[in-house]
Amino acid sequence: MQPGYPQGVSDKSKVVAGVLQIVLGGFGVGRFYMGDTKTGVIQLIVTLVTCGIGSIWGLVDGILILVNGGVDGQGRPLRD
Repeated sequence: MQPGYPQGVSDKSKVVAGVLQIVLGGFGVGRFYMGDTKTGVIQLIVTLVTCGIGSIWGLVDGILILVNGGVDGQGRPLRD
């Protein structure tokens, strides 16, 4: 954990995660940034199998991260 952040709050930013997910969500980049590699790999596979159509999932996921926040790979809420 990084110094300066309260315990229980992630050092990852929800704004960075959301923007990465909107721009590169088809490749699961926002999820990889958050430490959620399982979902990131699934998003990548879905995008490849559907010839890019599955990247809509990444776009919607990015918007939801920006609006509702999310949790990192350790289950801590993302910081604002």
